[in-house]
Formats: sequence, C-alpha cells, structure tokens
Amino acid sequence: MKKWWFILLIIQYSCNSNTIEEFQLEEGDILFQDLDSSPLCDAIELVTPGYKNANISHIGIIVRLEDTVKVIEAIPDKVQITKLDKFLTRSFDINNNPKVIVGRLKPEYQHTIIDAISFLKSKLNMHYDDHFVMNNNSYYCSELIYEAFEKDTVFKLFPMTFLHPITNDTLSIWRDYYSKLGSRIPQNQLGINPGIISLSGKIEIIHLYGYPDGIEK
Repeated sequence: MKKWWFILLIIQYSCNSNTIEEFQLEEGDILFQDLDSSPLCDAIELVTPGYKNANISHIGIIVRLEDTVKVIEAIPDKVQITKLDKFLTRSFDINNNPKVIVGRLKPEYQHTIIDAISFLKSKLNMHYDDHFVMNNNSYYCSELIYEAFEKDTVFKLFPMTFLHPITNDTLSIWRDYYSKLGSRIPQNQLGINPGIISLSGKIEIIHLYGYPDGIEK
C-alpha cells in the first residue's frame, strides 16, 4: 500500500510540474501573484483589486541568466534574483496550481525591456522599501518594476490609499504598521501597486498558472 501511495505522489508532482513548465516565459514577462504570506498582503489586495478583480499583492519580472529563466523581485529584505519554481510555489489555488498570472508588454512596448532589465540588475541587493514611498533609495515590489520602465513612461503612478473601500476608514493594520515604523501613512501620495500594473493597457495577460482569489472566471 505504501508503494502505491508513493507512486501516486510522484504522478501528482509530475502533473503539477508539467503544468508549470509547459508555458514558455520570455524575458520581460511580468508575474502577478496572490501572495498569502501576511495580513499586509490581504490589506493590499483589499484596497487595490487587479486584473478581473483578482487579488494581487506581489509582482516580479522574468530575466534570463545563463540560459535559465529566473525572477527579479523586491521582497523583504532586498531586491533579489529568485528561482522560478520558488516564486511559483509560494501560494496555491484550490486546484493546487500557483496563484500567478503572466503579463506581457504589447509589441509596441517590447523595445523597453532591454533597458528595464539592465536597470533591474543594477538594483540587486538594494534594501526593500518597508515604508512604501517613492524615491528613498529602496524599493517595494511594484515600485521596482515601475522605475525599471519609467524612462519610457510605460506605467503611471496613482495616489495611494490605505482606506477601507466601504467604510473609508484607515485600515487598522496600516495604522499599527506605520506606528511601529514611526512614520506617517502616505495616504494620497503618488505610488504604484501590483494590481494597478496588472490593469495597464500596455500589457496583455497571456497566461494563468492558477487562479488568484477573487478573479472573475
């Protein structure tokens, strides 16, 4: 009986691996992730729905290094290179598929990728931006992607909100978070988030590894 369970586990793993690997990623593809890692992720998703109302709280970008596909991302505590399988296996939907969708720049913006990747590589090991504000020599996930393409004006900044979409009150988690940092909540300051980038008219969502929570099917 144990032998059969072992065989079944191998089959299940193989099926999931094929699902992950069969889609051909290209350098510059943007990975949007429903990251179930903390209440902060839930707070980000609550105030900023993404593509088809999907819960999207994190973002990374595909790079090719020595013929290997990897991800550059800003995630605590720094800007780093992450193996693709590690990125994809952080959170799963009810079918045990990664809660990640893929965006690709439309053809007329593909020329911006080379300079963007060069910028991203130059920021490796920079500190993660715990304050979520612009221009402080550190980066949160979507800020990093925005600045990589800023020269070509690919994405836009919007006033940030930390308010509950129904009650219009500041979410308690943000009050506590910024209180511990000893900093003001940057309400209405210009910023960016993964959901906003996923809604950009300059990209196309071309693949779903799985289904982020809230996405309209």
